[in-house]
Amino acid sequence: MTVARTADIDAGELVAFEVDGLRIAVANADGHFFAIDDTCTHEQCSLAAEGTLDGTVVTCGCHGAQFDVTTGAVLAPPAIKPVRAYPLRVDQGNVVVEV
Repeated sequence: MTVARTADIDAGELVAFEVDGLRIAVANADGHFFAIDDTCTHEQCSLAAEGTLDGTVVTCGCHGAQFDVTTGAVLAPPAIKPVRAYPLRVDQGNVVVEV
């Protein structure tokens, strides 16, 4: 599903979209786009609304858990479960997420 244009998501920005009933956060990590679940696995905070993106690391604004946006892996507690990563491709300037 096309969720945005690449020009709509600035470098260093994480934006949430509703895709087939799921909240998915799309990250622009220096021109490379990635898609992960928007909800932190620790306390269910929105990573796009509450978090910050530094390179490929998103830090949850609620309690500081960190995730790798390229894989969804946990990089720092208090989260212990990864977030799901989704296939994403850029097609003629469109950001397309597969769920």
